Amino acid sequence: MTGPVQRSVIEGTGSALPETRVTNDELARRLDTSDSWIRERTGICERRIAAAGETTADLAVAAGARALAAAGAGPDDIDLVLVATATPARTFPATAATVQGRLGIRAGSAFDIAAVCSGFVYALAVADSLLRTGQARRALVIGAETFSRIIDWEDRTTAVLFGDGAGAAVVGLAEGRGDLSDRGILAARLRADGRHDMLLHVDGGAGSTGTVGHVRMAGREVFRHAVTNLAGVTHELLDGLGLTAADIDWIVPHQANLRIIEATAQRIGVPMERVVVTVDRHANTSAASVPLALDSAIRDGRIRPGQLLLVEAMGGGFTWGAAVVRL
Repeated sequence: MTGPVQRSVIEGTGSALPETRVTNDELARRLDTSDSWIRERTGICERRIAAAGETTADLAVAAGARALAAAGAGPDDIDLVLVATATPARTFPATAATVQGRLGIRAGSAFDIAAVCSGFVYALAVADSLLRTGQARRALVIGAETFSRIIDWEDRTTAVLFGDGAGAAVVGLAEGRGDLSDRGILAARLRADGRHDMLLHVDGGAGSTGTVGHVRMAGREVFRHAVTNLAGVTHELLDGLGLTAADIDWIVPHQANLRIIEATAQRIGVPMERVVVTVDRHANTSAASVPLALDSAIRDGRIRPGQLLLVEAMGGGFTWGAAVVRL
């Protein structure tokens, strides 16, 4: 039994989705695909697509404002803004700085985190470190994407998979007893393996082609690495805490593909009844998918205060990571 410690606690969540829905049937009118083909292979039924002129920053601001309201916090209460995104509103300044300004936050720091689909888990771990070392008092952590802007809409292997959206969490400090009964982030593990960077990448960039580029993916290889890596880091995390899969109330996974979610849950040993799934409604929103799923499950009452959560994600890089959080 250790003494009192400072824990980073999720105080409120929020999310935002563009209004435009694009169903599988709509995609099938212009691609060699079908609703049944997409559902069977991905679990996706529809995705949201940003309107012309609607940016990643717009979605991040909307999700951030809802998270602040849920936490009962105002702009003066926040002194760290982190935005995880692979589709920033502009090359620079950081989308986080734009969000900070638009939400009226005047103190502290703001920066983006680029870890693609793992971005929110990475950002949560970074916020935890900065809060517990006294660099900030309260953070607004956001995952936001407009992946529709980097999709090749003629490529059915990627066009059916992605959508746009944002999710956010307010993270503050609370005193805990230093054991597993504490609220907050109990532990996190972040990993990367750049040897596989070409298996999921964008074929452009400001510092190379001078163009935005499009998403390119080796689907089977990504699937294999995702299941292996996510199960591995989860077992490492749980073992380090002295927990088992049976102790986890809910897994909140990256909403990439229902098959990946199911295979990973099986490898970890958690039944699908304890896995939050929202990929059917918004497809793969990259860094936004974990906070979107988290906010959805909190607001509909599935996830309740005191429950133990496992959040996990893997993205291009490859990057991956997981965190155990008691709400």
